Amino acid sequence: MNTKKFSILLAALMLVLVQLACAAGEPALSGTRTSTDQDGTQTTSTFGAFDTVYVVSDLANGAAGNVITSKWYAVNAEGLDPNFFLDEADITVTEADAPFNGTIYFFFPAPSGGWPTGTYKVEIYFNGALSGTAEFSVQ
Repeated sequence: MNTKKFSILLAALMLVLVQLACAAGEPALSGTRTSTDQDGTQTTSTFGAFDTVYVVSDLANGAAGNVITSKWYAVNAEGLDPNFFLDEADITVTEADAPFNGTIYFFFPAPSGGWPTGTYKVEIYFNGALSGTAEFSVQ
């Protein structure tokens, strides 16, 4: 093999290796949104009193031990104090799930009497750091 062909082959091999290294990458959470489904394909920011609210984010390169937390608040809802804390939940990526690439979702079914009319927000934390906020209203 001549030197020129070897150099081109080596350069192509290096490009492939760099792409593979970048594909692994650091874990990242993005695209936080509210939806009527757990896949996040039916996005909306307005819900009815008896709807289940899904908050969906996209996780790339999720590693074992990564923790995603949702914190739910009634920002300004009928009959509740402003910024009333509703609930919190965690999802932890397990060894069996890693590396995880896909959607992570949290959901909150309507309370028995329905959601009070108003505005709400959900804060999403990735390994303790705020990653995104989703806001929605109930009419």
